[in-house]
Amino acid sequence: MHRHLRTAALLVVVVLLASCGVAPTSAAPAGHSGHAAKPTAPASPLRAGERFVNLTMAEPYRPARPNGGTDDYRCFLIDPGLTSRVSLTGAQFQPQNTDIVHHAIFFRIAPDQAAKAREIDAGTPGQGWTCFGDEGVGEASWVAHWAPGTNEALLDPRYGYDLPPGSRLVMQVHYNTLNIKGEPGTDRSGIRLRVTDQRLRPLETGLFAAPVELPCTPQESGPLCDRAAAVKDIGRRFGTEAQEDSTDMERFCGQKKPGPTQHCDQPIPAPAVIHGMAGHMHLLGRAIKVELNPGTPKARTLLDVPEYNFDDQSLRKLPEPVSVKKGDVVRVTCTHDAKLRSMLPELRELQPRYVVWGAGTSDEMCLGIAIMSLT
Repeated sequence: MHRHLRTAALLVVVVLLASCGVAPTSAAPAGHSGHAAKPTAPASPLRAGERFVNLTMAEPYRPARPNGGTDDYRCFLIDPGLTSRVSLTGAQFQPQNTDIVHHAIFFRIAPDQAAKAREIDAGTPGQGWTCFGDEGVGEASWVAHWAPGTNEALLDPRYGYDLPPGSRLVMQVHYNTLNIKGEPGTDRSGIRLRVTDQRLRPLETGLFAAPVELPCTPQESGPLCDRAAAVKDIGRRFGTEAQEDSTDMERFCGQKKPGPTQHCDQPIPAPAVIHGMAGHMHLLGRAIKVELNPGTPKARTLLDVPEYNFDDQSLRKLPEPVSVKKGDVVRVTCTHDAKLRSMLPELRELQPRYVVWGAGTSDEMCLGIAIMSLT
């Protein structure tokens, strides 16, 4: 979940798919191992007109360690075999190797972009292609995602993601080999789609991001505790566009003082209805909150996770859908804790670093994910 930061920071709605007052404690919270993913939950019963479509990778994939890092973003082209238009009403990613799967995002590739995706796939050695942050095709829509603790969340059956005939899916998997000694094992993950032939009201995914500016603790030292050096290291691992993310965020959200809690206010670009929210951070996350029109009589909380658990990033369905109009403001607030670095087995042997937004498991994010429909 990385290069769509640009979309989030500029708050262009992606078509397809903390409370700051909570003081960090001195103990590492439960569920910050990053390797306690629950097994796939049994499927909820099919509703009227729905059917399942089960898809998987063509063959097992063994993650690499590009650029000397421990994170491999790999995209796999999947053909759902659609000969007619369907609506996607639910999806359950099925990670085969949870020791190395950090998260997954599914992008819809329109029929006129499928040839380009096939060319990229055919021109890359091995299965799939490297895709730090996005799908690498250029014209795609986010229709599903998975992170630890995420199971299928069924919304109102009147809504679904539109999948035209001839569409393809790109399955982007973030593999993390931080804890793996020697060669990592293979993975052959898949997804169970819930589709219907009915034409439903289309869903979209909105991304709302906030910066991360987390210095080393007073007890830590090292070359990467310098912010400029840490940002340069992100560029080395993930490319120059990833290196520019913190600058883009600063430009959009305003320059922030370094510290554990950061936020960003973002205007809604078009009328919409929000049906559910999820929050995404990495292993240093303590809390995340998403508010609508904060500090006004219309203020309300859309998501509040005061004790963030990396292994429970499930979608929270709103008690009632919330209508928003153009110009309404969404505020995302995240609290991170650099002290967790010395407590977590995944991180304690790494060099201390000034943490900014980055694609790696040892980097951080602050992202609110909204499932919405336009009005």
